[in-house]
Amino acid sequence: MISSVVAVVKNYGFAAGITLMKKRSINIHGHQTSITLEDEFWNALKDIAETQNLSLNKLVAQIDDQRKPETNLSSAIRLYILSSLRA
Repeated sequence: MISSVVAVVKNYGFAAGITLMKKRSINIHGHQTSITLEDEFWNALKDIAETQNLSLNKLVAQIDDQRKPETNLSSAIRLYILSSLRA
């Protein structure tokens, strides 16, 4: 399982060590919020949303609904992506 996660990580460029942070506005349940993630995480999140036939906003809303109150949204998204890659 770890080798498959490593392969996916390499595909998204995490292993390259070059990451740029991007801030994007997302609408969650009718409220605009800004989320800052590395490009690779945005790409992975878009792929997951597409695979699940969801809009990016809908997927982020689901992640937001499931996160613990003490976890910020950007961290919750990164953890969700990691969990998805391990599945």
